Amino acid sequence: MPGPHVPHHGNDGHDAHDPYVRVRGAREHNLKGVDVDIPRDVLAVFTGVSGSGKSSLAFGTIYAEAQRRYFESVAPYARRLIHQVGAPEVGEITGLPPAVSLQQRRSAPTSRSSVGTVTNLSNSLRMLFSRAGDYPPGAERLDSDAFSPNTAAGACPECHGLGRVHRTTEELLVPDPSLSIRDGAIAAWPGAWQGKNLRDILDTLGHDVDRPWRELPAEARQWILFTDEQPVVTVHPVRDADRIQRPYQGTYMSARRYVMKTFSDSKSPTLRAKAERFLTGAPCPACGGSRLRPESLAVTVSGRTIAEFAALPITDLDSALHATSETARVLIEDLHSRIAPILELGLGYLSLDRSTPTLSAGELQRLRLATQLRSGLFGVVYVLDEPSAGLHPADTEALLTVLARLKAAGNSVFVVEHHLDVMRGADWLVDVGPHAGEHGGEVLHSGPVADLAAVAESATARHLFDRSPAAQRQVRTARGELTVGPVTRHNLHGVTAEFPLGVFTAVTGVSGSGKSTLIGEITEDLPGVRRLVSVDQKPIGRTPRSNLATYTGLFDVVRKEFAATDEARERGYGVGRFSFNVAGGRCETCQGEGFVSVELLFLPSTYAPCPDCGGARYNPETLQVTYRGRNIAQVLDLTVESAAEFFADTPAVARSLATLLDVGLGYLRLGQPATELSGGEAQRIKLASELQRGRRGPTLYLLDEPTTGLHPADVEVLMRQLHGLVDSGHTVIVVEHDMSVVAGADWVIDLGPGGGDAGGRIVAAGTPTRVAEAEGSATAPYLRQALEPRTA
Repeated sequence: MPGPHVPHHGNDGHDAHDPYVRVRGAREHNLKGVDVDIPRDVLAVFTGVSGSGKSSLAFGTIYAEAQRRYFESVAPYARRLIHQVGAPEVGEITGLPPAVSLQQRRSAPTSRSSVGTVTNLSNSLRMLFSRAGDYPPGAERLDSDAFSPNTAAGACPECHGLGRVHRTTEELLVPDPSLSIRDGAIAAWPGAWQGKNLRDILDTLGHDVDRPWRELPAEARQWILFTDEQPVVTVHPVRDADRIQRPYQGTYMSARRYVMKTFSDSKSPTLRAKAERFLTGAPCPACGGSRLRPESLAVTVSGRTIAEFAALPITDLDSALHATSETARVLIEDLHSRIAPILELGLGYLSLDRSTPTLSAGELQRLRLATQLRSGLFGVVYVLDEPSAGLHPADTEALLTVLARLKAAGNSVFVVEHHLDVMRGADWLVDVGPHAGEHGGEVLHSGPVADLAAVAESATARHLFDRSPAAQRQVRTARGELTVGPVTRHNLHGVTAEFPLGVFTAVTGVSGSGKSTLIGEITEDLPGVRRLVSVDQKPIGRTPRSNLATYTGLFDVVRKEFAATDEARERGYGVGRFSFNVAGGRCETCQGEGFVSVELLFLPSTYAPCPDCGGARYNPETLQVTYRGRNIAQVLDLTVESAAEFFADTPAVARSLATLLDVGLGYLRLGQPATELSGGEAQRIKLASELQRGRRGPTLYLLDEPTTGLHPADVEVLMRQLHGLVDSGHTVIVVEHDMSVVAGADWVIDLGPGGGDAGGRIVAAGTPTRVAEAEGSATAPYLRQALEPRTA
């Protein structure tokens, strides 16, 4: 390791003269007492196969320790919380500056959060309108708040700043008018007791609940569905023979009122989604969807309202801003300087009013990165989580320039990354491995990039220094084709695409060119699609309650095995006893989550292990039952790989585990909470669940960027699986930026040529070799490189 080990100075472990961040004895997750020195003020890339421990080192250890020290320096009450959250498992870290983390957060931002709010561009634009806008004669100047739809001063009074009004109709509320109210004509009503209660109230009010809906008088139908009255009546329920029901006071609520109330107030996403099925959204008639009040829309800059500016792609917004006064000039210059890094990162196709939930994790992370470039911080460590995720090779070059600028400003940039070009652009490489899970957790190399070539056991070295050309595959012949379109949505205008069936197709193009929009139009209803399986990167659950074992159905079989043991039978424990989701066998302190949520003021809440069960999820009695020497918590703690050996002679479990191994997830623990899984891992779990179902006739598999978050060695494993599906008679369509995957496809559909308004058309379609020669394609030069023998 470079440089002598510097002794610990002072209490904060930060020695300003030491040019290295020195980690000693890191044991977070699977790290095996790692010692590593990483120079400051460089671009250091952490690499290794998925699950090798690189994120545990970069985020779980280095960033977590920087955050802990920050907490230690704030109020005493925060220190109490740190003890609950826990410090990273590490001997010591010296030479560690303050850190800023840019993770691909999977939290769900609200629909009021937008590109403009994330980048602070909305604030600057509102200031421009407030101070330098053209006001109607006699109108008084408005505060900048009046130009925000998220404030009372600016929101349109009709739609409360949401831009859409939700309405409902009789056709939506009563889809089948041949039914009577008793038979459930009003589909929007709740089920169970509440629905019966509303029916009894209507009966008491004198409405005929047994006549078909269409035969009821029009005014009665109108009142039942849309009245705002809420009459209270005494209901005498029809007595069931087996129980006596007493009269009660019931309040009537019309179907529309019930749906609107559920939609606006319910905390349950399921109930909200159900209510939304009975509503139609339309742009608000008062503000035309601009979300602002009339006084704010009367102010213009360069002849446009603030809503019109917010709807423009950022590239156009940048060129449409013209100064008319000295005040405007200063504010517009500030806007230009904020927009520059966004354009540089290839995000000029986004508009300020685009809501954050519609962005991919990669887009969101790059927007935050652009904002950091403007913040002017120096002397900090930026820890980034795969900034190249979802990036076309052409955009990756711009990303490297931006990372170099952060470094040039006097910062250290630590990046967890799988992209070979980002590795090649690094000053320092930390390679973790050699394999995943318990077979990883060691630092194989920490030093200049070129020196990794000498490390024989590194999977990264094999791919980084591989000079052989991509293996040429025989292109398969299609057995028909699927026509999609014409599609007019987002930036696609009347686009029609032909997807060959029975082959492997890659859809390519720069970020924002329209790839996801196009494949989003493939549905089960299209002629030629018999069965459609869409495997996306959405989480398999949002709480620690959902995990690998529960999602794949593996846990049901494991619980049956435990319930069948002699010990469980003697104690009278059934299958339910071994579930951590129901009372009985679980630890009641954490309700079987294994974690308790710790609320931190001003910070996202975090999870700490349960003080009673220590994260085991079960009560002591349940844990006394063992199966082949392990209790249920210890079985959940096994990795997929160890579990495959443990359950080798239990066919139902073994089959499930084999498919997880096939997609390269052997390193995950069976009980690994969904909250700890990356989008790529969630996608591969879904794929494995699908593969274990057995073949059900020709299926169309649709995958959006399946290689995101995968090391090149894992990409090989995944591709073997996907090509295996095609060889068994299925069709696979992937949206992909990894040129090694595109080079191995049978057919390529390339969208572009740019993003946003500059994209949205099919630039080329054909075999990889044909598309590699296409004129005007941003993908062609990179695909050519992947197909040709590599040179040093």
